[in-house]
Amino acid sequence: MNQTDIVDDQERLYSAPALEKGLDILECLATSDETLTTRALAERLGRSKNEIFRMVHVLLRRGYLKRMPGSEGLSLSGKLFGLGMRTPASRALVPAALPEMETFSETTGLSANLVVLHSGETVIAATTIGASNAGITLGLGYGKKAIEARSGLAILAYQAGAGGERLMREAIAAVGGTAPPDLEERLSAIRKDEAFIVASRDILGVNDVICPIRDDRGVALASILVPCLTLRANPIDLEAVRKTLYNTCAAIRAKLIHAT
Repeated sequence: MNQTDIVDDQERLYSAPALEKGLDILECLATSDETLTTRALAERLGRSKNEIFRMVHVLLRRGYLKRMPGSEGLSLSGKLFGLGMRTPASRALVPAALPEMETFSETTGLSANLVVLHSGETVIAATTIGASNAGITLGLGYGKKAIEARSGLAILAYQAGAGGERLMREAIAAVGGTAPPDLEERLSAIRKDEAFIVASRDILGVNDVICPIRDDRGVALASILVPCLTLRANPIDLEAVRKTLYNTCAAIRAKLIHAT
Protein backbone atom coordinates (compact mmCIF):
# COMPACT_ATOMS: atom_id res chain seq x y z
CA MET A 1 0.00 0.00 0.00
CA ASN A 2 1.49 3.37 -1.02
CA GLN A 3 1.29 6.65 0.87
CA THR A 4 -1.60 7.95 -1.25
CA ASP A 5 -3.71 4.89 -0.42
CA ILE A 6 -2.99 5.37 3.29
CA VAL A 7 -4.06 9.02 3.16
CA ASP A 8 -7.24 8.11 1.23
CA ASP A 9 -8.11 5.40 3.78
CA GLN A 10 -7.60 7.85 6.65
CA GLU A 11 -9.81 10.46 4.97
CA ARG A 12 -12.59 7.90 4.50
CA LEU A 13 -12.24 6.68 8.08
CA TYR A 14 -12.40 10.15 9.63
CA SER A 15 -14.76 11.85 7.17
CA ALA A 16 -17.80 13.75 8.49
CA PRO A 17 -19.77 14.89 5.42
CA ALA A 18 -22.43 16.82 7.34
CA LEU A 19 -19.82 18.73 9.34
CA GLU A 20 -17.88 19.53 6.19
CA LYS A 21 -21.02 20.90 4.54
CA GLY A 22 -21.61 23.15 7.52
CA LEU A 23 -18.02 24.39 7.49
CA ASP A 24 -18.23 24.98 3.72
CA ILE A 25 -21.27 27.21 4.30
CA LEU A 26 -19.54 29.22 7.03
CA GLU A 27 -16.36 29.67 4.99
CA CYS A 28 -18.31 30.65 1.88
CA LEU A 29 -20.27 33.35 3.73
CA ALA A 30 -17.13 34.58 5.49
CA THR A 31 -15.47 35.35 2.16
CA SER A 32 -18.56 36.78 0.41
CA ASP A 33 -18.97 40.53 -0.03
CA GLU A 34 -22.75 40.16 -0.06
CA THR A 35 -25.51 38.17 1.55
CA LEU A 36 -26.32 34.87 -0.19
CA THR A 37 -29.57 32.99 -0.53
CA THR A 38 -29.71 29.25 0.05
CA ARG A 39 -29.84 28.75 -3.73
CA ALA A 40 -26.79 30.96 -4.27
CA LEU A 41 -24.90 29.07 -1.56
CA ALA A 42 -25.73 25.76 -3.21
CA GLU A 43 -24.51 27.04 -6.59
CA ARG A 44 -21.24 28.37 -5.15
CA LEU A 45 -20.57 25.13 -3.27
CA GLY A 46 -21.57 22.85 -6.13
CA ARG A 47 -24.28 21.14 -4.07
CA SER A 48 -28.02 20.76 -4.37
CA LYS A 49 -30.36 23.19 -2.65
CA ASN A 50 -31.82 20.33 -0.60
CA GLU A 51 -28.33 19.43 0.70
CA ILE A 52 -27.75 22.99 1.88
CA PHE A 53 -31.25 23.74 3.20
CA ARG A 54 -31.10 21.54 6.31
CA MET A 55 -27.59 22.71 7.21
CA VAL A 56 -28.65 26.36 6.86
CA HIS A 57 -31.67 25.73 9.09
CA VAL A 58 -29.49 24.24 11.84
CA LEU A 59 -26.90 27.04 11.60
CA LEU A 60 -29.68 29.63 11.82
CA ARG A 61 -31.20 27.88 14.84
CA ARG A 62 -27.81 27.69 16.58
CA GLY A 63 -27.16 31.37 15.91
CA TYR A 64 -24.19 31.07 13.53
CA LEU A 65 -26.11 32.58 10.62
CA LYS A 66 -28.63 35.40 10.41
CA ARG A 67 -31.19 36.20 7.73
CA MET A 68 -31.39 39.79 6.58
CA PRO A 69 -34.76 41.43 7.36
CA GLY A 70 -37.17 41.38 4.43
CA SER A 71 -35.03 39.12 2.26
CA GLU A 72 -33.76 35.57 1.86
CA GLY A 73 -30.13 36.71 2.12
CA LEU A 74 -27.93 34.96 4.67
CA SER A 75 -24.81 36.22 6.42
CA LEU A 76 -22.64 35.24 9.36
CA SER A 77 -23.77 36.39 12.79
CA GLY A 78 -21.32 37.57 15.43
CA LYS A 79 -21.35 34.21 17.20
CA LEU A 80 -18.10 32.93 15.68
CA PHE A 81 -16.40 36.17 16.67
CA GLY A 82 -17.82 35.81 20.16
CA LEU A 83 -16.46 32.28 20.43
CA GLY A 84 -13.06 33.48 19.27
CA MET A 85 -13.06 36.14 21.97
CA ARG A 86 -13.67 33.42 24.56
CA THR A 87 -10.44 31.53 23.85
CA PRO A 88 -7.84 31.75 26.66
CA ALA A 89 -5.68 34.25 24.73
CA SER A 90 -8.64 36.50 23.89
CA ARG A 91 -10.11 36.27 27.39
CA ALA A 92 -6.79 37.53 28.73
CA LEU A 93 -6.50 40.33 26.16
CA VAL A 94 -9.43 42.58 27.09
CA PRO A 95 -8.93 42.45 30.90
CA ALA A 96 -5.22 43.17 30.42
CA ALA A 97 -5.81 46.00 27.94
CA LEU A 98 -8.73 47.90 29.47
CA PRO A 99 -7.02 49.24 32.65
CA GLU A 100 -4.03 50.43 30.62
CA MET A 101 -6.31 52.00 28.01
CA GLU A 102 -8.25 53.78 30.74
CA THR A 103 -5.01 55.18 32.15
CA PHE A 104 -4.05 56.30 28.64
CA SER A 105 -7.39 58.09 28.17
CA GLU A 106 -7.15 59.76 31.57
CA THR A 107 -3.62 60.96 30.78
CA THR A 108 -4.22 62.19 27.23
CA GLY A 109 -7.94 63.01 27.26
CA LEU A 110 -8.31 60.88 24.12
CA SER A 111 -10.43 57.85 23.34
CA ALA A 112 -8.68 54.55 22.71
CA ASN A 113 -10.07 51.64 20.69
CA LEU A 114 -8.91 48.02 20.96
CA VAL A 115 -8.94 46.47 17.49
CA VAL A 116 -8.91 42.74 16.69
CA LEU A 117 -9.31 40.84 13.41
CA HIS A 118 -12.26 38.64 12.51
CA SER A 119 -12.94 37.10 9.09
CA GLY A 120 -10.61 39.53 7.35
CA GLU A 121 -12.07 42.63 8.98
CA THR A 122 -11.22 44.82 11.95
CA VAL A 123 -13.58 44.81 14.92
CA ILE A 124 -13.60 47.21 17.87
CA ALA A 125 -13.53 44.86 20.88
CA ALA A 126 -13.24 47.48 23.63
CA THR A 127 -13.07 51.24 23.94
CA THR A 128 -12.26 53.87 26.57
CA ILE A 129 -13.50 57.46 26.53
CA GLY A 130 -11.27 60.48 26.94
CA ALA A 131 -12.22 63.72 28.68
CA SER A 132 -11.62 65.90 25.62
CA ASN A 133 -14.65 67.90 24.50
CA ALA A 134 -13.81 67.16 20.88
CA GLY A 135 -12.94 63.48 21.00
CA ILE A 136 -13.94 60.81 18.51
CA THR A 137 -15.44 57.57 19.77
CA LEU A 138 -15.95 54.41 17.72
CA GLY A 139 -18.72 52.01 18.65
CA LEU A 140 -18.11 48.45 19.79
CA GLY A 141 -18.24 46.09 16.83
CA TYR A 142 -17.37 48.82 14.31
CA GLY A 143 -15.08 47.49 11.62
CA LYS A 144 -13.57 47.77 8.16
CA LYS A 145 -11.74 45.52 5.75
CA ALA A 146 -8.45 44.76 7.52
CA ILE A 147 -6.32 45.61 4.48
CA GLU A 148 -8.11 48.96 4.11
CA ALA A 149 -7.65 49.93 7.78
CA ARG A 150 -4.30 51.02 9.20
CA SER A 151 -5.24 49.40 12.50
CA GLY A 152 -5.73 46.13 10.61
CA LEU A 153 -2.43 46.47 8.76
CA ALA A 154 -0.71 47.08 12.12
CA ILE A 155 -1.86 43.60 13.16
CA LEU A 156 -1.09 41.92 9.83
CA ALA A 157 2.42 43.42 9.80
CA TYR A 158 3.44 41.35 12.83
CA GLN A 159 2.38 37.79 12.08
CA ALA A 160 4.15 34.46 11.70
CA GLY A 161 3.47 30.82 10.90
CA ALA A 162 0.20 29.18 9.92
CA GLY A 163 -1.88 31.58 12.03
CA GLY A 164 -0.44 34.57 10.20
CA GLU A 165 -0.99 32.94 6.83
CA ARG A 166 -4.64 32.29 7.71
CA LEU A 167 -5.19 35.90 8.79
CA MET A 168 -3.64 37.16 5.56
CA ARG A 169 -5.77 34.80 3.43
CA GLU A 170 -8.91 36.01 5.18
CA ALA A 171 -7.89 39.66 4.78
CA ILE A 172 -7.21 39.23 1.06
CA ALA A 173 -10.46 37.28 0.57
CA ALA A 174 -12.37 40.12 2.24
CA VAL A 175 -11.22 42.55 -0.48
CA GLY A 176 -12.14 40.27 -3.37
CA GLY A 177 -9.29 37.78 -3.35
CA THR A 178 -6.56 39.99 -4.82
CA ALA A 179 -3.95 41.65 -2.60
CA PRO A 180 -3.15 45.32 -3.34
CA PRO A 181 0.13 45.53 -5.29
CA ASP A 182 1.72 47.71 -2.60
CA LEU A 183 0.58 45.59 0.36
CA GLU A 184 4.03 44.31 1.37
CA GLU A 185 5.46 47.83 1.04
CA ARG A 186 2.80 49.16 3.41
CA LEU A 187 3.42 46.36 5.91
CA SER A 188 7.18 46.95 5.78
CA ALA A 189 6.68 50.67 6.46
CA ILE A 190 4.67 49.82 9.59
CA ARG A 191 7.39 47.45 10.83
CA LYS A 192 9.93 50.29 10.69
CA ASP A 193 8.00 52.34 13.24
CA GLU A 194 5.83 50.17 15.48
CA ALA A 195 3.72 53.04 16.81
CA PHE A 196 2.84 55.45 14.02
CA ILE A 197 0.81 58.53 13.11
CA VAL A 198 -1.21 58.67 9.90
CA ALA A 199 -3.89 60.94 8.49
CA SER A 200 -7.35 59.38 8.69
CA ARG A 201 -8.67 58.02 5.40
CA ASP A 202 -12.25 58.66 6.46
CA ILE A 203 -12.38 61.99 8.32
CA LEU A 204 -10.74 65.27 7.32
CA GLY A 205 -8.74 66.94 10.08
CA VAL A 206 -8.19 63.70 12.00
CA ASN A 207 -4.91 61.89 12.55
CA ASP A 208 -4.88 58.31 13.77
CA VAL A 209 -2.23 57.13 16.21
CA ILE A 210 -1.89 53.34 16.07
CA CYS A 211 0.22 50.70 17.78
CA PRO A 212 0.02 46.88 17.78
CA ILE A 213 -0.14 44.78 20.94
CA ARG A 214 2.32 41.91 20.55
CA ASP A 215 2.83 38.70 22.48
CA ASP A 216 6.08 37.17 23.71
CA ARG A 217 6.83 35.88 20.20
CA GLY A 218 6.36 39.32 18.67
CA VAL A 219 3.07 38.35 17.01
CA ALA A 220 0.37 41.04 17.05
CA LEU A 221 -2.79 39.98 18.89
CA ALA A 222 -4.53 43.31 18.42
CA SER A 223 -3.85 47.00 17.95
CA ILE A 224 -4.98 50.22 19.60
CA LEU A 225 -6.38 53.03 17.47
CA VAL A 226 -6.50 56.60 18.81
CA PRO A 227 -8.28 59.17 16.57
CA CYS A 228 -6.98 62.70 17.17
CA LEU A 229 -9.06 65.66 16.00
CA THR A 230 -7.06 68.71 14.91
CA LEU A 231 -8.09 71.79 16.91
CA ARG A 232 -6.82 75.34 16.35
CA ALA A 233 -7.31 76.43 19.93
CA ASN A 234 -5.74 73.40 21.59
CA PRO A 235 -3.61 71.38 19.15
CA ILE A 236 -2.68 67.83 20.14
CA ASP A 237 0.97 66.89 20.53
CA LEU A 238 0.81 63.84 18.28
CA GLU A 239 4.35 62.73 19.02
CA ALA A 240 3.62 62.75 22.77
CA VAL A 241 0.47 60.70 22.12
CA ARG A 242 2.46 58.24 20.01
CA LYS A 243 5.02 57.71 22.77
CA THR A 244 2.33 57.32 25.42
CA LEU A 245 0.46 54.80 23.26
CA TYR A 246 3.66 52.82 22.65
CA ASN A 247 4.25 52.62 26.40
CA THR A 248 0.61 51.61 26.93
CA CYS A 249 0.91 48.72 24.46
CA ALA A 250 4.21 47.67 26.04
CA ALA A 251 2.51 47.56 29.45
CA ILE A 252 -0.33 45.42 28.07
CA ARG A 253 2.20 43.11 26.46
CA ALA A 254 4.05 42.69 29.76
CA LYS A 255 0.78 41.82 31.55
CA LEU A 256 -0.12 39.23 28.91
CA ILE A 257 3.31 37.60 29.10
CA HIS A 258 3.11 37.51 32.88
CA ALA A 259 -0.39 35.99 32.75
CA THR A 260 0.78 33.14 30.53
